[in-house]
Amino acid sequence: MSQEIERKFLIKGEYKSQVYSQSRIVQGYICSARGRTVRIRIRDGKGYLTIKGASNASGTSRYEWEREIPLNEAEELMKICEPGVIDKTRYLVRSGKHVFEIDEFYGENEGLVVAEVELASEDEAFEKPGFIGQEVTGDIRYYNSQLMLHPYKSWL
Repeated sequence: MSQEIERKFLIKGEYKSQVYSQSRIVQGYICSARGRTVRIRIRDGKGYLTIKGASNASGTSRYEWEREIPLNEAEELMKICEPGVIDKTRYLVRSGKHVFEIDEFYGENEGLVVAEVELASEDEAFEKPGFIGQEVTGDIRYYNSQLMLHPYKSWL
C-alpha cells in the first residue's frame, strides 16, 4: 500500500523566479466522496487514474494509488466525471533536498495558489522557502476534490 505524506501551505510571496519546471493540469473526479476519491488527470499529454483514501487525523498522510493510462482513455473518463473541473498550472521549486509543488488555479478557483511538499515521514524536517505562508495541511477546503465542489471564488 502506497502512503502519501505531504504538507500544504498558502503562498505569501514571489516564487516564479525559482521555478525549474511547470506543467498544465486538468483533472476531474469520478468520485469525490470524503475519504475515497477517484481522480482522472491529464498532464503534459498523458493520462492518470488516481485513487486516494481518507487522511489521518492530522491530514498529513493518506493512501494513494496512481497509474498512467492512455490519453484517449483519460479523455473518455473525463466525460463521466462529476460536474466541475480543476484547471491549474503546477510549478516545481527546489528547497534543500525537497521539491515544492506550487499549484496556481484557474476558473472558479482563480486567485488561489497553494504549495505542497511530499515527505518520507510525518516528522521529516524540510527547508521552507521564503514564499511559504500559512499552513493549511488537513484543511479539507484546500483538497482539490473539495475545490471542485466548493470553489475558492465562492469563499470570498
